[in-house]
Amino acid sequence: MGTTGLGREDLRAPLVAPATAAERIGLEIECGVVDPRTGLAAPYPGGSGMRAVLEAVLAEWDGKALFDAGELVGVEPPAGGLIGLEHGGQLEYSAPPAADLATAVADVRLTLTRLAELLRRFDLALLPGAYLPFDRIETVPWVPLSRGPLMRSHFAALGEAGSGGARILSMSTCTQVHLDHLSEEDFTQKLRMQAAASPVIAALLVNSPLSGGRLDGLLSHRCRDWLLTDPQRCGLVRPALRADVRIDDVVDWALRIPMVYYQDRAGALRPAPDRPFASLLRDGFDDGTRPLSSHWTAHLAQIWTHVRIRRTLELRAADGPAYENFQVVPALWTGLSYHAPSRAAAWELLRHYSVAQLRETTSRFPAEGLRTLLGGDRVHELAGELVRLAREGLEARVAAGLERPEVPAYLDPLDEVLHTGRTFAEQCADRWETDLRRDPRRYVALHRV
Repeated sequence: MGTTGLGREDLRAPLVAPATAAERIGLEIECGVVDPRTGLAAPYPGGSGMRAVLEAVLAEWDGKALFDAGELVGVEPPAGGLIGLEHGGQLEYSAPPAADLATAVADVRLTLTRLAELLRRFDLALLPGAYLPFDRIETVPWVPLSRGPLMRSHFAALGEAGSGGARILSMSTCTQVHLDHLSEEDFTQKLRMQAAASPVIAALLVNSPLSGGRLDGLLSHRCRDWLLTDPQRCGLVRPALRADVRIDDVVDWALRIPMVYYQDRAGALRPAPDRPFASLLRDGFDDGTRPLSSHWTAHLAQIWTHVRIRRTLELRAADGPAYENFQVVPALWTGLSYHAPSRAAAWELLRHYSVAQLRETTSRFPAEGLRTLLGGDRVHELAGELVRLAREGLEARVAAGLERPEVPAYLDPLDEVLHTGRTFAEQCADRWETDLRRDPRRYVALHRV
C-alpha cells in the first residue's frame, strides 16, 4: 500500500468526522419531470427538454453551471446545494444542510415550488415519489452523463444480478437523508442502528406500485430493482450490523469491492478492472497508474448500500413518499438518530436479528410491505415501535430547543399507515383503480408539486 501513497489514514480520512462536525440534516429529493398529460419523462434536448430547463434555472436563479463533457447537467444555486439531473432526466435537489428539521423541510418545499412554477412554463410537471410510474426502460430518455454508459455496461455484465440497474438509473426517484456522526463511538452507535432499521423503515414506506402504467402486485418496484443492481455494493452494509463496528471495519469491507469506473490522467472516465480496490492499491490500474485519494473517494461514492457511509451517513433504503408526505423520511431518521435514548432503544429492538434474516426481509418487502416477517416477528409491529421512538426523539429535541414545536407532527401520516396496515403504495394503487380511473393525467394532477 505504501507504494501508492495511500496509507490507512488516507483510507479512513473520507469517513472521519471533522472536529467541527455538528448534527445537521441534509436532504436530497429526486423528482420526475413529466408531461402532465401522459406522465412520461421529459427528454434532455429540445425547447421543452431538461437542458432548456436547466438553462432557465441558471438564467433566473444565477449560480454556477455544471457540465459533463460539454453538456449542462446541473446548477449550483447561490444559496448553496445543487439542482442536477439523474440519468433518466430526474431532477434532484440536494439542499444545503440545516441545523433543524423544520428549516430543512421548508427549504425543500420552497425550492421545489419554485422549480414547479418554472416547469409549468415548459408545460411540464414536477413529480416527487419513488419511481417514474409510466415510463419503460425501452423508451427512457437518457441524459448524456458520461458515467451512464459505463454503469449500464457494468450492470449488464452482471447478468440477472444486475438486471435492475438500468431501471434504477433511469426511473428511480428517492428522498434521501444525510446525518452527521461526531466521533468514532457516535459513528458506531448511529451506523449499526441505521443499518438494522433500514429494511423495516423501507417496508413501512413502500410507495412505487406502478410500472409502465400498470399494477402487477409489487408495492415497490424501486426496492425490487435495487435487489437486482449489484449485490456486492447494494443493500446491507454487512459489518455495520456488528455491535462494535468501527470505521476500519468499513474501510476493510470497501477494499474488497471493485470500482465501477475511474478517471484517468487525462480526465476521461474508464471502466475499472474487475478486481477489489485492495488489488488496485497493490497492482494499479490496467493503464499503469495507481489509485489516488480521489479514486478512493470516488469508489466510496460507487457503493449504494442502504446506508452510504462517508463523512455523513446517507439514509437511502426507503422509497420517496408523495410530496405531501415527504417529511416523514427525515423525521423518522432524525428522531431515531439524533436522540441518544431513542437510538439505543431502536438498536436494542433490532440487534438480535441476523444478516441473513435482514436480507430475507429485504428480498420480500417489495411485494409484502408491512406483512413481511423479520425472523419470526411482524415488520408492522417493529415499524410501529420505530415510529414511536422517533416521535419521542423529536419531542425531546423540541424540549431541548433544537426543533420547532410542529416537527413531531411530521410523523402523523404514518399513524394511518400503521393503524390500517395500508402502506402508501396500497393507498396509491387503490386510488389508481378508483377515482384516478387509470388515467395518467389524473395521477399527475394529484401528485405533482
